Amino acid sequence: MRGGTADGNGCVVERARAKVNLFLHVLGRRADGYHLLDSLVVFAETGDVVGAEAADGLSLALSGPFASGLETGDGNLVLRAARAAAQATGIGAGARLTLDKRLPVASGIGGGSADAAATLRALNRLWDLRLDEARLAAIALPLGADIPVCLASRPARMGGIGEVLAPAPLLPRFGLVLANPGLPLATSAVFAARTGPFDTPADLPQGWETAQDMARDLARLRNGLEAAARTLCPTLAMVLDALASLPGCLLARLSGSGPTGFALFATAEEANVAAASLRRLHPDWWIAADEAGGQAVESRNPSAGRGCHRLGMSERRIGATE
Repeated sequence: MRGGTADGNGCVVERARAKVNLFLHVLGRRADGYHLLDSLVVFAETGDVVGAEAADGLSLALSGPFASGLETGDGNLVLRAARAAAQATGIGAGARLTLDKRLPVASGIGGGSADAAATLRALNRLWDLRLDEARLAAIALPLGADIPVCLASRPARMGGIGEVLAPAPLLPRFGLVLANPGLPLATSAVFAARTGPFDTPADLPQGWETAQDMARDLARLRNGLEAAARTLCPTLAMVLDALASLPGCLLARLSGSGPTGFALFATAEEANVAAASLRRLHPDWWIAADEAGGQAVESRNPSAGRGCHRLGMSERRIGATE
């Protein structure tokens, strides 16, 4: 699992990285309504930050540019993950949790799932639970099908409803630009709007040496939810067209159920230049330049910014049981 940090004051800090579906095939639908998927996922450095420190009860403080878009009741995934961990292990300890919400809400890059996974990792350390990845995944799965893949936050081939994980092909390092038009799009609505035949499983090589080779093979695949997402969010067409037109773009596609799109580049430097150009054209969009693939990206000090901290005027405290 990806390691977090401690700030020296008893606070455990974990980064909740954005999850990007390089392709997403919808293979079928189970009798219970869940869809069967085939996807290759990678994780960017861009993400939210979860902090946890010892307390008598469970509480959550929200901050960050997208905090206002979060559910503040019992349905909040961070609190649900914390309660699930406490119940599964029988521990009576509490935690003061913080979430610096930097990723758009309902955006197709796994923000909520990554937050829940980061919470489980943080509490595993704070409470000294010593649970391995398989045990944490068992706690995570009832909360969300793609939370298990977010626990490790490393490239993976994802199957089943999201819980069947296999190693990804060997990936080159490559640049990423993520773009979101500022419009939420519910995953359930996109799946409900999906029509047409189901996809077949992808045939992937053992790996790629270059980003160009990888993009060429990925271009033969697709995101099986893109047509439905375009219908529900017409602005998505503008986002994907803008990404595809960026100099150096090797592939532009929807991530997850959207409406965040991504563009692949040969290098992180090219992605940075492209993102700066896109921000000038669309200053109202959320845009991030990043890199992924290759060896696991090491955290660049996730506590830089906000981790565990005292509540400020722009923050909200929810779910307190102290």
